[in-house]
This record gives sequence, structure tokens and C-alpha cells, in this order.
Amino acid sequence: MRIGELAEAVGVTTRAVRHYHHLGLLPEPERRANGYRDYTLRHAVVLARIRRLTELGLGLAEVRDVLADDAGKDLVEVLTELDEDLARQESAIRERRARLRALLDAEALPAEGPVSPELAALFARTAPLSDSPMAAKDREVLALIETAAPPEERERLMAVVGAVLESPEAVARANEAYALLDALVGVDPGDPRVEAAARRLAECTPRELLPEGAAIDHDSSFLRALYADFAPAQAEAIRRALRILTDARTDGTTDEEGAR
Repeated sequence: MRIGELAEAVGVTTRAVRHYHHLGLLPEPERRANGYRDYTLRHAVVLARIRRLTELGLGLAEVRDVLADDAGKDLVEVLTELDEDLARQESAIRERRARLRALLDAEALPAEGPVSPELAALFARTAPLSDSPMAAKDREVLALIETAAPPEERERLMAVVGAVLESPEAVARANEAYALLDALVGVDPGDPRVEAAARRLAECTPRELLPEGAAIDHDSSFLRALYADFAPAQAEAIRRALRILTDARTDGTTDEEGAR
């Protein structure tokens, strides 16, 4: 058989046949006097087996192990591992579908979505602040944290934010801080309103949101990127608020006392 006839008989492409030759999965046939490959029934049998194994989901390296005479694993062992891997994938797909269903069943997807149902519920509780551009940036940062932070840190931070939002007074203070920060667009960083906004922001920010132990590095790449996303006066207010909070943590004062 010619290569095209072999490929057609097994239901693969000639490119696939050449690729299997290149990887050593399919033995090279003898060539006729005119230089064309002369495939036998044995080549068709091996090629058909390669196709069946790949359709089951085996990678080509695993197919090589199955086909090799000195394979370290027999077919039953390889297929058992494949079955276990598919079971893990199936479980992951069920979990992803459950998350998607929760998002689709929600009354409304947040603009920052998709996020977890827990964070979506937290965003819904900040609805009174939804018209504030600064509040919108806060939600974006929370969505970033949920994506990037380790699970334990993510759960801790979300619990702290959720606890704050349980208090109408705390929400009112946050609303006031957002309004002061929103008003700093186009303002000089040395304006007295910057200090007022910083103190109000520090007052309504729980210390638990700060990293534990180490001092805040204001020159870190993350904080530089964060500050760059705000107007200069807003960035200065956030920087001062963080300093107020870290100083209060050092001398043991409360958030409210440190903001005075």
C-alpha cells in the first residue's frame, strides 16, 4: 500500500502517518525500487491501534509505552491511570459547572464578574456605593485578590470585608471615604483635602486587611501599580492612609484613634 492508501484505510491523515514515523511509533516500511514506501497489513494494524489509543485520550508518549516491547507499563496499567485521570477531570468539570450554574442563577452578574458566589453576594451588599468610581476600583481589587491570593488568605480577607459590611455605620463611613476620594480627581497632592480623605479612609479600613507582621513596602511593584491606577491626589491619600494604619498597629492605638 502507498501512504495515502494506508491513511485512508485506517481513517487518519498522511500527515499523521508521517508524524508517527517521526516519533518512532510506526515503523518505517521498506521502499520499492521507485522510492515509494510499501506499507503492509502489519503497518495498518499498528496504525489502527495508535488511533484507538489516542481516541481513548492517551498521549503519544503513553502510546509509545504501550506499543514498545520493553514497555515499563502494560496496557491495563496505562488504561487504569487514564481512567483515574478522566475521573479527576470529570469531578473538576462538575465543580466548574456548579459554579457556572450559581453565577447564571444569580439575579445579576457584577460588572467585575465572573467571581465566586460569595464575592458576588458581597458586591451586592455594596450596592449603595455602586455609583462611586473609587468603590468600583475597590471591587476590582477584591476580584483580583480572590483570583490571585492563596485560599486561606482569600477566605480571611473576604471574611474581614464581609464583617465590615454587616454594620450600616461602617458602610456609611466607607461611603463618605469614597466620596472624599472621588473628589480628589484633578486635585494637587498637597491639598488639605488629601489628608482629610486619608484619615477617613484609615478610620473605615480594618487593620486585618493589612499584611500581618512585615511593614508595608510602598515601593513594591504591586503598590506602585496600584498607586499608578489612581489620580495623583488619590494615590497620595491611599499612601497616607496605609501609613496611618501601620503606625497605629505599631503603637497599639485603635483605627479610629490613629485616624484622629
